[in-house]
Amino acid sequence: MKTHLTTRRAFGRVLSLAAMFGLAASLTVPQQAIASDTTRAPHQHQANAVVHWNSIAAEAFAPSQGTNPMVQSRTMAILHASMHDALNAIDRRYQPYTPGLQKAPKASPDAAVAAAAREVLVRLLPEQATLVETAYGRALMNVRDSAAKTAGIATGQAAAWATMNRRQGDGAESAAEAYVPRTGAGEYQFTAPFNFAGLPGWGCVQPFVIDLRDHTTEGPQAVGSVQYAHDLAHVKSIGHVHSTIRTAEQSEIANFWYEDSTSGWNRIANGVVRQRGLDNWEAARAFTLLHFAMADGFIAGFAAKYEHRFWRPVTAIQAAATDGNPLTEADANWQPLLVTPPVPDYPSTHTVLGWAAAEVLIDLFGDKQRYTVTSMTLPGVARPYRGFSQAAQENGMSRIYAGIHFRHAVKDGRRQGRGIGQSVSEALAPVR
Repeated sequence: MKTHLTTRRAFGRVLSLAAMFGLAASLTVPQQAIASDTTRAPHQHQANAVVHWNSIAAEAFAPSQGTNPMVQSRTMAILHASMHDALNAIDRRYQPYTPGLQKAPKASPDAAVAAAAREVLVRLLPEQATLVETAYGRALMNVRDSAAKTAGIATGQAAAWATMNRRQGDGAESAAEAYVPRTGAGEYQFTAPFNFAGLPGWGCVQPFVIDLRDHTTEGPQAVGSVQYAHDLAHVKSIGHVHSTIRTAEQSEIANFWYEDSTSGWNRIANGVVRQRGLDNWEAARAFTLLHFAMADGFIAGFAAKYEHRFWRPVTAIQAAATDGNPLTEADANWQPLLVTPPVPDYPSTHTVLGWAAAEVLIDLFGDKQRYTVTSMTLPGVARPYRGFSQAAQENGMSRIYAGIHFRHAVKDGRRQGRGIGQSVSEALAPVR
Protein backbone atom coordinates (compact mmCIF):
# COMPACT_ATOMS: atom_id res chain seq x y z
CA MET A 1 0.00 0.00 0.00
CA LYS A 2 1.26 3.47 -0.79
CA THR A 3 1.19 6.05 1.95
CA HIS A 4 1.42 9.82 1.89
CA LEU A 5 4.97 9.83 3.28
CA THR A 6 6.27 11.78 0.30
CA THR A 7 3.79 14.53 1.07
CA ARG A 8 4.69 14.41 4.76
CA ARG A 9 8.45 14.62 4.20
CA ALA A 10 8.21 17.37 1.61
CA PHE A 11 5.96 19.31 3.92
CA GLY A 12 8.40 18.93 6.77
CA ARG A 13 11.30 20.24 4.69
CA VAL A 14 9.39 23.36 3.74
CA LEU A 15 8.61 23.99 7.39
CA SER A 16 12.23 24.36 8.45
CA LEU A 17 11.77 28.10 9.07
CA ALA A 18 9.17 27.67 11.80
CA ALA A 19 6.50 25.32 13.04
CA MET A 20 3.37 25.30 10.91
CA PHE A 21 0.75 25.34 13.64
CA GLY A 22 2.82 25.75 16.78
CA LEU A 23 5.39 27.91 18.43
CA ALA A 24 8.94 27.25 17.33
CA ALA A 25 9.72 26.74 20.99
CA SER A 26 7.22 23.89 21.15
CA LEU A 27 9.57 21.72 19.14
CA THR A 28 11.98 21.74 22.09
CA VAL A 29 9.42 21.23 24.85
CA PRO A 30 10.84 19.05 27.65
CA GLN A 31 9.99 15.40 27.07
CA GLN A 32 8.15 15.07 30.37
CA ALA A 33 5.74 17.80 29.26
CA ILE A 34 5.22 16.18 25.87
CA ALA A 35 4.47 12.76 27.27
CA SER A 36 2.04 13.86 29.96
CA ASP A 37 -1.58 12.80 29.65
CA THR A 38 -4.54 14.62 31.14
CA THR A 39 -3.71 15.21 34.80
CA ARG A 40 -4.64 12.04 36.64
CA ALA A 41 -7.11 11.94 39.49
CA PRO A 42 -6.36 9.49 42.33
CA HIS A 43 -9.32 7.30 41.35
CA GLN A 44 -8.36 6.89 37.70
CA HIS A 45 -8.33 3.36 36.35
CA GLN A 46 -5.30 1.63 34.92
CA ALA A 47 -5.03 1.94 31.15
CA ASN A 48 -6.35 -0.91 29.00
CA ALA A 49 -4.63 -1.98 25.76
CA VAL A 50 -6.44 0.59 23.60
CA VAL A 51 -5.66 3.47 25.95
CA HIS A 52 -2.06 2.29 26.15
CA TRP A 53 -1.64 2.32 22.37
CA ASN A 54 -3.40 5.64 22.12
CA SER A 55 -0.72 6.99 24.46
CA ILE A 56 2.04 5.38 22.41
CA ALA A 57 0.67 7.05 19.28
CA ALA A 58 0.52 10.41 21.03
CA GLU A 59 4.16 10.00 22.07
CA ALA A 60 5.12 9.03 18.53
CA PHE A 61 3.52 12.17 17.11
CA ALA A 62 4.86 14.55 19.77
CA PRO A 63 8.05 15.47 17.85
CA SER A 64 5.93 16.54 14.86
CA GLN A 65 3.90 19.06 16.91
CA GLY A 66 3.33 22.09 14.72
CA THR A 67 4.25 20.52 11.39
CA ASN A 68 1.33 18.64 9.86
CA PRO A 69 -1.77 18.07 12.00
CA MET A 70 -3.85 17.15 8.94
CA VAL A 71 -1.74 14.06 8.24
CA GLN A 72 -1.74 13.27 11.95
CA SER A 73 -5.55 13.38 12.04
CA ARG A 74 -5.77 10.89 9.17
CA THR A 75 -3.25 8.48 10.71
CA MET A 76 -4.92 8.61 14.12
CA ALA A 77 -8.30 7.88 12.55
CA ILE A 78 -6.89 4.89 10.65
CA LEU A 79 -5.10 3.65 13.77
CA HIS A 80 -8.13 3.68 16.03
CA ALA A 81 -10.49 2.31 13.38
CA SER A 82 -8.10 -0.64 12.98
CA MET A 83 -8.06 -1.38 16.71
CA HIS A 84 -11.84 -0.99 16.83
CA ASP A 85 -12.40 -3.40 13.96
CA ALA A 86 -9.95 -5.98 15.35
CA LEU A 87 -11.79 -6.06 18.66
CA ASN A 88 -15.17 -6.35 17.02
CA ALA A 89 -13.97 -9.29 14.95
CA ILE A 90 -13.36 -11.02 18.29
CA ASP A 91 -16.62 -9.93 19.91
CA ARG A 92 -18.94 -7.84 17.77
CA ARG A 93 -20.35 -5.20 20.09
CA TYR A 94 -20.32 -2.31 17.59
CA GLN A 95 -20.57 -1.95 13.85
CA PRO A 96 -17.13 -2.07 12.18
CA TYR A 97 -15.63 0.72 10.09
CA THR A 98 -14.47 -1.69 7.37
CA PRO A 99 -16.81 -4.68 7.01
CA GLY A 100 -15.80 -8.17 6.01
CA LEU A 101 -13.11 -8.99 8.58
CA GLN A 102 -13.06 -12.69 9.47
CA LYS A 103 -14.52 -13.50 12.90
CA ALA A 104 -11.99 -14.57 15.52
CA PRO A 105 -13.91 -15.29 18.73
CA LYS A 106 -10.99 -17.07 20.43
CA ALA A 107 -8.34 -14.44 19.66
CA SER A 108 -6.57 -12.45 22.36
CA PRO A 109 -7.92 -8.86 22.44
CA ASP A 110 -4.66 -7.42 23.77
CA ALA A 111 -2.60 -9.11 21.05
CA ALA A 112 -5.07 -7.95 18.39
CA VAL A 113 -4.94 -4.34 19.57
CA ALA A 114 -1.14 -4.34 19.73
CA ALA A 115 -0.77 -5.89 16.27
CA ALA A 116 -3.25 -3.49 14.67
CA ALA A 117 -1.55 -0.46 16.25
CA ARG A 118 1.93 -1.64 15.37
CA GLU A 119 1.01 -2.31 11.75
CA VAL A 120 -0.53 1.14 11.19
CA LEU A 121 2.10 3.16 13.04
CA VAL A 122 5.11 1.46 11.47
CA ARG A 123 3.64 1.90 7.97
CA LEU A 124 2.33 5.44 8.32
CA LEU A 125 4.85 6.83 10.80
CA PRO A 126 8.09 4.98 9.92
CA GLU A 127 10.34 7.59 11.53
CA GLN A 128 9.01 6.37 14.89
CA ALA A 129 9.44 2.65 14.10
CA THR A 130 11.93 2.09 16.92
CA LEU A 131 9.57 3.48 19.55
CA VAL A 132 6.65 1.51 18.14
CA GLU A 133 8.51 -1.79 17.78
CA THR A 134 9.82 -1.51 21.34
CA ALA A 135 6.32 -0.93 22.67
CA TYR A 136 5.00 -3.81 20.56
CA GLY A 137 7.60 -6.22 21.89
CA ARG A 138 6.77 -5.29 25.47
CA ALA A 139 3.04 -5.61 24.85
CA LEU A 140 3.34 -9.11 23.41
CA MET A 141 5.54 -10.21 26.31
CA ASN A 142 2.52 -9.64 28.55
CA VAL A 143 0.33 -12.00 26.50
CA ARG A 144 0.80 -15.71 27.17
CA ASP A 145 2.06 -17.67 24.17
CA SER A 146 -0.95 -19.57 22.89
CA ALA A 147 -3.23 -20.08 19.93
CA ALA A 148 -5.23 -17.08 21.16
CA LYS A 149 -2.14 -14.87 20.96
CA THR A 150 -1.35 -16.06 17.44
CA ALA A 151 -4.95 -15.50 16.36
CA GLY A 152 -4.97 -12.06 17.96
CA ILE A 153 -1.86 -10.97 16.06
CA ALA A 154 -3.34 -12.20 12.78
CA THR A 155 -6.64 -10.45 13.48
CA GLY A 156 -4.96 -7.16 14.35
CA GLN A 157 -2.80 -7.25 11.24
CA ALA A 158 -5.80 -8.05 9.05
CA ALA A 159 -7.82 -5.20 10.53
CA ALA A 160 -5.00 -2.74 10.00
CA TRP A 161 -4.49 -3.67 6.37
CA ALA A 162 -8.22 -3.68 5.67
CA THR A 163 -8.43 -0.11 6.96
CA MET A 164 -5.26 1.08 5.21
CA ASN A 165 -6.31 -0.51 1.94
CA ARG A 166 -9.70 1.15 2.23
CA ARG A 167 -8.00 4.54 2.62
CA GLN A 168 -5.60 3.98 -0.28
CA GLY A 169 -6.22 6.59 -2.95
CA ASP A 170 -8.33 8.78 -0.65
CA GLY A 171 -6.66 11.97 -1.93
CA ALA A 172 -4.07 12.49 0.81
CA GLU A 173 -1.18 11.81 -1.58
CA SER A 174 -2.11 14.68 -3.91
CA ALA A 175 -3.10 17.26 -1.28
CA ALA A 176 0.15 19.25 -1.47
CA GLU A 177 -0.68 20.95 -4.76
CA ALA A 178 0.73 24.34 -5.68
CA TYR A 179 -1.08 27.48 -4.55
CA VAL A 180 -0.86 30.83 -6.29
CA PRO A 181 -2.31 33.79 -4.37
CA ARG A 182 -4.65 36.13 -6.20
CA THR A 183 -4.54 39.89 -5.91
CA GLY A 184 -7.22 42.07 -4.39
CA ALA A 185 -8.85 42.89 -1.08
CA GLY A 186 -9.79 39.84 0.96
CA GLU A 187 -7.56 37.45 -1.00
CA TYR A 188 -5.33 35.16 1.07
CA GLN A 189 -1.65 36.01 0.88
CA PHE A 190 1.28 34.09 2.32
CA THR A 191 2.08 35.15 5.89
CA ALA A 192 5.57 35.48 7.35
CA PRO A 193 7.68 33.46 7.87
CA PHE A 194 6.01 31.21 5.27
CA ASN A 195 6.15 31.43 1.49
CA PHE A 196 3.57 28.75 0.78
CA ALA A 197 0.02 27.67 1.61
CA GLY A 198 -0.42 24.39 3.47
CA LEU A 199 -2.04 21.43 1.67
CA PRO A 200 -4.52 23.26 -0.60
CA GLY A 201 -5.91 19.90 -1.74
CA TRP A 202 -6.74 18.51 1.70
CA GLY A 203 -10.37 19.47 1.23
CA CYS A 204 -10.52 16.86 -1.56
CA VAL A 205 -9.53 13.98 0.73
CA GLN A 206 -12.30 11.42 1.15
CA PRO A 207 -14.01 11.91 4.54
CA PHE A 208 -14.20 9.02 6.96
CA VAL A 209 -17.87 9.47 7.85
CA ILE A 210 -19.52 12.70 6.74
CA ASP A 211 -20.93 13.88 3.43
CA LEU A 212 -19.24 17.22 2.75
CA ARG A 213 -22.42 18.54 1.16
CA ASP A 214 -24.09 18.44 4.57
CA HIS A 215 -21.41 20.57 6.22
CA THR A 216 -20.83 23.63 4.08
CA THR A 217 -20.26 27.18 5.32
CA GLU A 218 -21.79 30.48 4.27
CA GLY A 219 -18.48 32.21 3.63
CA PRO A 220 -16.54 35.14 5.08
CA GLN A 221 -17.95 38.61 5.58
CA ALA A 222 -17.84 41.09 2.73
CA VAL A 223 -14.70 43.20 3.10
CA GLY A 224 -16.69 46.38 2.62
CA SER A 225 -19.28 45.60 5.29
CA VAL A 226 -19.75 47.19 8.70
CA GLN A 227 -19.60 43.75 10.34
CA TYR A 228 -16.21 43.05 8.78
CA ALA A 229 -14.88 46.41 10.00
CA HIS A 230 -16.00 45.57 13.53
CA ASP A 231 -14.30 42.16 13.38
CA LEU A 232 -11.10 43.68 12.07
CA ALA A 233 -11.05 46.32 14.79
CA HIS A 234 -11.60 43.66 17.45
CA VAL A 235 -8.79 41.32 16.41
CA LYS A 236 -6.55 44.33 15.73
CA SER A 237 -6.94 45.40 19.34
CA ILE A 238 -7.08 42.15 21.29
CA GLY A 239 -4.78 40.05 19.06
CA HIS A 240 -1.88 42.50 18.77
CA VAL A 241 1.43 41.23 20.11
CA HIS A 242 1.49 44.18 22.50
CA SER A 243 -2.26 44.42 23.12
CA THR A 244 -3.29 46.64 26.01
CA ILE A 245 -6.74 45.06 26.39
CA ARG A 246 -5.89 41.34 26.28
CA THR A 247 -5.83 39.99 29.82
CA ALA A 248 -3.14 37.73 31.25
CA GLU A 249 -5.57 34.82 31.21
CA GLN A 250 -6.49 35.46 27.58
CA SER A 251 -2.80 35.41 26.68
CA GLU A 252 -2.46 32.13 28.57
CA ILE A 253 -5.46 30.71 26.71
CA ALA A 254 -3.95 31.73 23.36
CA ASN A 255 -0.69 29.94 24.11
CA PHE A 256 -2.31 26.96 25.85
CA TRP A 257 -4.60 26.09 22.93
CA TYR A 258 -1.98 26.82 20.27
CA GLU A 259 -0.91 23.19 19.98
CA ASP A 260 -2.24 20.86 17.28
CA SER A 261 -5.95 20.15 17.82
CA THR A 262 -5.47 16.43 17.32
CA SER A 263 -2.92 16.28 20.14
CA GLY A 264 -4.83 18.43 22.62
CA TRP A 265 -8.22 16.79 22.22
CA ASN A 266 -6.73 13.31 22.16
CA ARG A 267 -5.11 14.09 25.51
CA ILE A 268 -8.47 15.18 26.91
CA ALA A 269 -10.15 12.00 25.68
CA ASN A 270 -7.34 9.78 26.99
CA GLY A 271 -7.73 11.16 30.49
CA VAL A 272 -11.52 10.94 30.49
CA VAL A 273 -11.50 7.37 29.15
CA ARG A 274 -9.16 6.44 32.01
CA GLN A 275 -11.35 8.20 34.55
CA ARG A 276 -14.43 6.40 33.27
CA GLY A 277 -12.73 3.00 33.31
CA LEU A 278 -13.87 2.07 29.79
CA ASP A 279 -13.03 -1.40 28.52
CA ASN A 280 -11.15 -2.05 25.28
CA TRP A 281 -14.25 -2.05 23.09
CA GLU A 282 -15.72 1.11 24.59
CA ALA A 283 -12.39 2.93 24.48
CA ALA A 284 -11.73 1.92 20.88
CA ARG A 285 -15.11 3.23 19.74
CA ALA A 286 -14.68 6.48 21.69
CA PHE A 287 -11.23 7.19 20.24
CA THR A 288 -12.28 6.19 16.74
CA LEU A 289 -15.28 8.52 16.73
CA LEU A 290 -13.15 11.33 18.19
CA HIS A 291 -10.52 11.00 15.47
CA PHE A 292 -13.06 10.49 12.69
CA ALA A 293 -14.61 13.80 13.77
CA MET A 294 -11.30 15.64 13.77
CA ALA A 295 -10.10 14.11 10.50
CA ASP A 296 -13.37 15.01 8.80
CA GLY A 297 -13.23 18.43 10.43
CA PHE A 298 -9.93 19.15 8.73
CA ILE A 299 -11.26 17.93 5.39
CA ALA A 300 -14.45 19.99 5.54
CA GLY A 301 -12.63 23.00 6.95
CA PHE A 302 -9.93 22.93 4.28
CA ALA A 303 -12.52 22.54 1.54
CA ALA A 304 -14.05 25.80 2.75
CA LYS A 305 -10.70 27.51 3.35
CA TYR A 306 -9.53 27.05 -0.22
CA GLU A 307 -12.93 27.74 -1.70
CA HIS A 308 -13.09 31.19 -0.07
CA ARG A 309 -9.32 31.93 0.16
CA PHE A 310 -9.88 34.70 2.72
CA TRP A 311 -6.95 36.70 4.03
CA ARG A 312 -5.60 36.49 7.55
CA PRO A 313 -5.84 39.35 10.08
CA VAL A 314 -2.15 40.24 9.74
CA THR A 315 -2.58 40.80 6.00
CA ALA A 316 -5.94 42.53 6.36
CA ILE A 317 -4.75 44.97 9.02
CA GLN A 318 -1.52 45.86 7.25
CA ALA A 319 -3.36 46.34 3.93
CA ALA A 320 -6.55 47.94 5.28
CA ALA A 321 -5.93 51.09 3.25
CA THR A 322 -6.61 49.05 0.12
CA ASP A 323 -9.77 47.21 1.22
CA GLY A 324 -12.23 49.90 0.12
CA ASN A 325 -13.87 50.03 3.55
CA PRO A 326 -13.90 53.55 5.08
CA LEU A 327 -14.38 52.06 8.56
CA THR A 328 -11.05 50.21 8.65
CA GLU A 329 -7.67 51.71 9.42
CA ALA A 330 -4.34 50.26 8.35
CA ASP A 331 -1.34 49.57 10.56
CA ALA A 332 1.62 48.55 8.42
CA ASN A 333 3.59 47.35 11.45
CA TRP A 334 0.84 45.32 13.16
CA GLN A 335 1.82 41.82 14.28
CA PRO A 336 -0.24 39.10 16.04
CA LEU A 337 0.59 37.59 19.40
CA LEU A 338 1.42 34.21 17.81
CA VAL A 339 2.69 33.10 14.41
CA THR A 340 -0.08 32.86 11.80
CA PRO A 341 -0.41 29.36 10.29
CA PRO A 342 0.08 29.20 6.48
CA VAL A 343 -3.52 28.58 5.46
CA PRO A 344 -6.48 30.89 4.73
CA ASP A 345 -8.54 32.36 7.56
CA TYR A 346 -12.07 31.10 6.96
CA PRO A 347 -13.21 28.99 8.70
CA SER A 348 -11.01 28.44 11.74
CA THR A 349 -10.28 24.70 11.51
CA HIS A 350 -8.87 24.83 15.04
CA THR A 351 -12.40 25.79 16.10
CA VAL A 352 -13.98 23.23 13.77
CA LEU A 353 -11.94 20.41 15.29
CA GLY A 354 -12.52 21.56 18.85
CA TRP A 355 -16.28 21.59 18.51
CA ALA A 356 -16.36 18.38 16.45
CA ALA A 357 -14.37 16.63 19.18
CA ALA A 358 -16.49 18.16 21.94
CA GLU A 359 -19.76 17.01 20.36
CA VAL A 360 -18.50 13.44 20.14
CA LEU A 361 -17.36 13.49 23.77
CA ILE A 362 -20.64 15.09 24.88
CA ASP A 363 -22.59 12.34 23.12
CA LEU A 364 -20.47 9.71 24.89
CA PHE A 365 -20.07 11.20 28.36
CA GLY A 366 -22.39 14.18 28.72
CA ASP A 367 -21.26 17.75 29.24
CA LYS A 368 -20.53 17.86 32.98
CA GLN A 369 -17.31 15.85 33.03
CA ARG A 370 -14.61 17.40 35.23
CA TYR A 371 -11.01 17.11 34.08
CA THR A 372 -7.73 18.98 34.02
CA VAL A 373 -5.55 19.10 30.92
CA THR A 374 -2.03 20.18 30.00
CA SER A 375 -0.62 21.56 26.74
CA MET A 376 2.56 21.02 24.74
CA THR A 377 2.73 24.70 23.83
CA LEU A 378 2.50 25.94 27.41
CA PRO A 379 4.40 23.42 29.56
CA GLY A 380 3.86 23.60 33.28
CA VAL A 381 0.31 24.95 33.03
CA ALA A 382 -2.75 22.79 33.71
CA ARG A 383 -6.24 24.17 33.14
CA PRO A 384 -9.37 22.67 34.75
CA TYR A 385 -12.68 22.29 32.91
CA ARG A 386 -16.19 21.15 33.62
CA GLY A 387 -17.69 19.90 30.40
CA PHE A 388 -16.40 19.70 26.86
CA SER A 389 -18.28 22.69 25.48
CA GLN A 390 -16.41 24.93 27.92
CA ALA A 391 -13.08 23.73 26.53
CA ALA A 392 -14.28 23.99 22.93
CA GLN A 393 -15.44 27.56 23.45
CA GLU A 394 -12.10 28.53 24.98
CA ASN A 395 -10.24 26.70 22.22
CA GLY A 396 -12.02 28.74 19.55
CA MET A 397 -11.59 32.08 21.32
CA SER A 398 -7.87 31.39 21.66
CA ARG A 399 -7.42 32.04 17.94
CA ILE A 400 -8.82 35.56 18.29
CA TYR A 401 -6.68 36.28 21.35
CA ALA A 402 -3.67 35.05 19.36
CA GLY A 403 -4.47 37.51 16.56
CA ILE A 404 -4.64 34.84 13.89
CA HIS A 405 -8.39 34.58 13.14
CA PHE A 406 -11.37 36.87 12.68
CA ARG A 407 -14.37 36.34 14.98
CA HIS A 408 -16.51 35.33 12.00
CA ALA A 409 -14.12 32.48 11.13
CA VAL A 410 -14.42 31.21 14.69
CA LYS A 411 -18.20 31.65 14.81
CA ASP A 412 -18.77 29.67 11.61
CA GLY A 413 -16.10 27.15 12.60
CA ARG A 414 -18.14 26.43 15.71
CA ARG A 415 -21.28 25.78 13.67
CA GLN A 416 -19.48 23.56 11.17
CA GLY A 417 -17.63 21.62 13.86
CA ARG A 418 -20.76 20.95 15.90
CA GLY A 419 -22.56 19.59 12.86
CA ILE A 420 -19.65 17.32 12.00
CA GLY A 421 -19.37 15.99 15.55
CA GLN A 422 -23.08 15.27 15.74
CA SER A 423 -22.98 13.38 12.41
CA VAL A 424 -19.93 11.33 13.36
CA SER A 425 -21.47 10.39 16.73
CA GLU A 426 -24.01 8.26 14.89
CA ALA A 427 -21.32 6.01 13.38
CA LEU A 428 -20.13 2.61 14.69
CA ALA A 429 -23.50 1.97 16.29
CA PRO A 430 -23.90 -0.69 19.01
CA VAL A 431 -24.98 -4.12 17.81
CA ARG A 432 -28.39 -4.90 19.25
